[in-house]
Amino acid sequence: MNRRFRAPVSAPLFDAAPAQGGSGEFGALPDWDLSDLYTAPDAPEFLHDMAWLEAECASFAKAYEGQLATLDAAGMADCIARHEAIETVAGRIMSYAGLRYYQNTTDAERAKFMSDAGDRITAFTTPLVFFSLEFNRIEDARYEAVFADPLVARFKPVFDRMRAMKPYQLSDELEKFLHDQSVVGAAAWNRLFDETTAALEFTVDGETLSLEATTTLMSDHDRAKREAAARELARVFGQNVKLFARVHNTLAKEKEIEDRWRKMPSPQLGRHLSNHVEPEVVEALRNAVVAAYPRLSHRYYALKAKWLGLEKLQVWDRNAPLPSETPRKILWDEAKATVLGAYGAFSPRMAEIAQPFFDKGWIDAGVKPGKAPGAFAHPTVTTVHPYVMLNYLGKPRDVMTLAHELGHGVHQVLAAKQGPMLSDTPLTLAETASVFGEMLTFRALLDAAKTPAERKQLLAGKVEDMINTVVRQIAFYDFECKLHAARAQGELTPEAINALWMSVQAESLGPAFDFMPGYETFWTYIPHFVHSPFYVYAYAFGDGLVNALYATYAAGLPDFQTKYFEMLEAGGSKHHKDLLAPFGLDASDPAFWDKGLSMIAGLIDELEAMEA
Repeated sequence: MNRRFRAPVSAPLFDAAPAQGGSGEFGALPDWDLSDLYTAPDAPEFLHDMAWLEAECASFAKAYEGQLATLDAAGMADCIARHEAIETVAGRIMSYAGLRYYQNTTDAERAKFMSDAGDRITAFTTPLVFFSLEFNRIEDARYEAVFADPLVARFKPVFDRMRAMKPYQLSDELEKFLHDQSVVGAAAWNRLFDETTAALEFTVDGETLSLEATTTLMSDHDRAKREAAARELARVFGQNVKLFARVHNTLAKEKEIEDRWRKMPSPQLGRHLSNHVEPEVVEALRNAVVAAYPRLSHRYYALKAKWLGLEKLQVWDRNAPLPSETPRKILWDEAKATVLGAYGAFSPRMAEIAQPFFDKGWIDAGVKPGKAPGAFAHPTVTTVHPYVMLNYLGKPRDVMTLAHELGHGVHQVLAAKQGPMLSDTPLTLAETASVFGEMLTFRALLDAAKTPAERKQLLAGKVEDMINTVVRQIAFYDFECKLHAARAQGELTPEAINALWMSVQAESLGPAFDFMPGYETFWTYIPHFVHSPFYVYAYAFGDGLVNALYATYAAGLPDFQTKYFEMLEAGGSKHHKDLLAPFGLDASDPAFWDKGLSMIAGLIDELEAMEA
């Protein structure tokens, strides 16, 4: 259960982060101050923690291996406290190493530092592999009796989730082997993917650009520039498609082997178990979204083609601004004021929690050479605070990305009181505060719109964000399902993976699109597929949940803010049924998802009415 630094994945508002460029034109962009973790790679505190961790892991194993089933509630409380201390120190070390690395993934020293730290912590924590395995062998009656005691009762949800893996755990020896082997397995392929994508170069109009810069051009006002960027992306992805196919083939096969040994009935089940969500709930979400494609993405993109004066859209038109939209760059101070104002209008407490992110070096906003693409909020450990990474280029959607990631940050701050074991929120609920933060910001901007044209622009932007968050992510999920099923039958050629990608793209985007040659390779750079298989449905889950939540807020549910903060403070201590019950919501009800999807459809209705 040790908490290693997990490679972050991007928010779904963009396919990658904004472009490379000077930050001065957007005002003073903040940088991370990582000294709250450690002041330097060779700081005495870092060296002390490494030495302490090695000794404490060995001591913990000596004290508790073979003894867990004999512990009473007091003994179990002591055991949990020691385990949480180990998690905290290991998490602190790997958070520091990981965040330094993501500031500059092309810096060999930072890459080596993170790799070496990971190797050492893997070695230190190998003796702890017994913990979950032995814990799961405690007889049910004994387990229930111990955790009925108030000394440890609050930890029961996290151990219930751990015991859900009981039918799928391997022998102690095999589990230790997998633990040791992880640093040269998935982690190594993840690193290869990160370093490859960070080093890709693209040439558009004679200028050499990064991946982030080139994907940003796909939302440029100039259609010729968007097309040039799309074709250059296709060219470079095509040149590298064999390497990316090797990464995906290897990771999918590695997962298939482990799942087979664990007797997992499906590739997705491990993700569902970690998310503490029932497979049938995810299936209901997936089916509801796919059934809604015609009234959501298909209908919206038909409208967009009309606005752009095109019979058919090309892939470089998907995120194009409206013709009536006036390009402008939003300075950092305005973005900050917009998000904090929206948060504060909902609750002054929310703005107060968010303020230190701007003031204390908890945000790294500028685009820099070698910096990781995308955006994320990393919770680090409960004794420190989260850090938010952006790649800010002053676009309206950058403001929404700030709102999204800051929502994560607020959630992580509030959940920290649960402690290391219970603060982690399952991915399905981890997107709640981030998407709600976007919704608050969007509604604040919509209320302030001065003209019908401005309102239309905001509505269209929000619909596109929701389509990217719901429709596109479920299409991604279907692609992954197809990819893993096909890989179980044998090696996949790049052409075979391309075909799987196009099958979900055509279905989800609809008849308004033609697809240029080369678009079939655009699966290659999506980090979710590599870092967190089947992660992507969490975005659609979060959006649907937030839409339903916001509807109850707008309807005037009494004490909504109090209930909302209590939900965030719960972290991973409660099941989604229990968290949503105070709002009168139930995600296991198939009709629940239709409520959220209907909100998106309602925004499209309003856009269609503007055309009448």
